[in-house]
Amino acid sequence: MDQGKWNLWRRLFGAPARPAVPAGRPSRAAAPEPAAEAAGPAPAEPIRLERLADLFHRFVLGLPEDREAGAIREGEQALLRRLQALTERFDVRSLPRLPTVLPQLLRMLRNDNSAGSQLAALIGRDPVLVGEVMRVTGSAHYRTAQPIHSLQHAVVLLGQEGLRRVATQHVMKPILQASAGMHGHMAGQHLWDHAERCAHASAWLGRQLGCEPFEAYLVGMVCHAGTGAVVRLLDQEAPPAAAPYSGPFLAGAMQLGAQLSLRAAEYWELPAGVARALTERAEAATPPASPLGRALQAADALAMAQLLAERGRLEPEADLSRLCPDTLNPALLQRCQQDLRRQFREAA
Repeated sequence: MDQGKWNLWRRLFGAPARPAVPAGRPSRAAAPEPAAEAAGPAPAEPIRLERLADLFHRFVLGLPEDREAGAIREGEQALLRRLQALTERFDVRSLPRLPTVLPQLLRMLRNDNSAGSQLAALIGRDPVLVGEVMRVTGSAHYRTAQPIHSLQHAVVLLGQEGLRRVATQHVMKPILQASAGMHGHMAGQHLWDHAERCAHASAWLGRQLGCEPFEAYLVGMVCHAGTGAVVRLLDQEAPPAAAPYSGPFLAGAMQLGAQLSLRAAEYWELPAGVARALTERAEAATPPASPLGRALQAADALAMAQLLAERGRLEPEADLSRLCPDTLNPALLQRCQQDLRRQFREAA
């Protein structure tokens, strides 16, 4: 090929210019270019909050993963409107009322000067709560050299923070575990398992954000109280052929659950800070305005990821750095994730 044709070829197809070879001089073969290094697998994309929530809700309902990731399907919009009408009419009084001793107990626990004998006398009025206090203090975590012979001894051993947690779990566990049916016979247990992890993470993050410790624990425990009601409504209203649901439908249904959780908290007269955080969650405020709302948003997501990883539904090393990009520093999320792993791997 003469030089003019070569230059035309280079302009059209981007070939490097070839220098002219002097007459009578043999051309040397071009040195072979080094082989490109084999590229390793691309790093996994950070998981987003919407994707994580979809995986979690399908796990709770016993549904397969939605691989289409499309728009809401035909018939689902009508079903979602029906669910919305039902949740608006849902009578929160059908939820179990808080035991009469609990509000008094929580008020007493806000007073650092409350005596163990006074707390024991109040707890003694609820036989189920007595049994829970004695069960927890008899566990390996609290076991002492001397056996526990009295409720007062158990109360002192638990301390105020331990009592708050036992009292809250005593109330919430049967409420969450009652969620079962065609769409997930294990839904109640899954919601309870999440509540334990969410409350722990919310308390941990709440300390970093200056929240009242018990309110942070409490909001994590109750945030999915309304989800169980939505599970039961799906059992009643959705034909079996409607599942598996599209992502947008499932997100809309679970947002109705968040609104029911808020109404339940108001019915139970939970603290104002808890109600505000649940309001932000029910309104899908992004980012939440209150420190407790920010702690709850992150704790809810981290608890979902932790439970899914424990059940083999999510890679244990999944990148969670983009779960709440507008809420908390990724380094803080990572430290909380590590704390959750330690706590619940040891408890397993």
